[in-house]
Amino acid sequence: MGSIFKTKLQKAVFLTILILSIGIIGYVFFFNYSFVDALYMTVITVTTVGYGEVHPFGLGEKVFTVFLILSSIVTFGYTVSSFSEYLISGQFFQNLKQKKVQKVIEELKGHAIVCGFGRNGKQAVAKLQEYNKAVVVIESNKDIIAFLDANKILNIEGDGTSDETLIRAGIHNAKSLITALPSDADNLFVVLSAHQLNKECKIISRASKESSYSKLKFAGAENVIMPDKLGGDHMASLVVTPDIIEFVNKLAIAGDTTTNLEEISVNDLPEKYLGKTILDLHLRNKTGCTVIGFKDKEEEYLINPDASTVLERDTFLILLGRSEQIEKLRDLF
Repeated sequence: MGSIFKTKLQKAVFLTILILSIGIIGYVFFFNYSFVDALYMTVITVTTVGYGEVHPFGLGEKVFTVFLILSSIVTFGYTVSSFSEYLISGQFFQNLKQKKVQKVIEELKGHAIVCGFGRNGKQAVAKLQEYNKAVVVIESNKDIIAFLDANKILNIEGDGTSDETLIRAGIHNAKSLITALPSDADNLFVVLSAHQLNKECKIISRASKESSYSKLKFAGAENVIMPDKLGGDHMASLVVTPDIIEFVNKLAIAGDTTTNLEEISVNDLPEKYLGKTILDLHLRNKTGCTVIGFKDKEEEYLINPDASTVLERDTFLILLGRSEQIEKLRDLF
């Protein structure tokens, strides 16, 4: 029975229904009661209300009723104990909280999912929040779950490698997923599951070993990040080209509400600009921002594109500007 029922409360509910069923069936089949009379006798017996019998009892009915009373006392005692434990443990309120959170998640569209709230996951969530992106964290550590709840970060307690957990996190409506679990094998499972559930979702995975890179890419990860390698490259670059690296770092630093770099999808531009050129946007005059990059349909990047570059669907512009210029850009488009 322990393998069937997940909680003592579920077992208690089952036993209660079982006792009621035994009472009704016993009175109907052994003593020829109608269903309504059998239900009446069972209810007044197990609840010990004390109303009168439908008709005087014979010996068999008395024995059966005594058995039913004793069984119901044990069952209801177990039920009350289980329900009290359920309330005291806080599981009742935890389930209410989970249902409330689940309802919010089900209404999200185009959100990001972060699997694992370790060092990398925490940084990813912080950056997504700076961009005002809706994010749902999947985490199994109860202490971290408590921290996420305290900071009002949407979360799902569970295993990110499970399809059920990903579905609860809204993978079908998610625009992107970041898996930052410490194990490359676990990240691979997450990538495989997420890619099968939503092939349009952009998946970014953390990796510890170089041998995992190709496997994660093959499984469906659009980008694979190796934090240790990036850290080493960054430190070496600070030795070789310190001024350039420092300048690039400043571009990536986010202020209170914005950052110095912005990406615009050509699909989001007004229809009149499709088929026109970068020059036709007059971005420099309107906002002060400068186009420093262009991503074409083949996902190839062009640095410092010509003003004559044609704007087509499914292409992207990368712009550089000060915070106030970026704000003008967002207001305009």
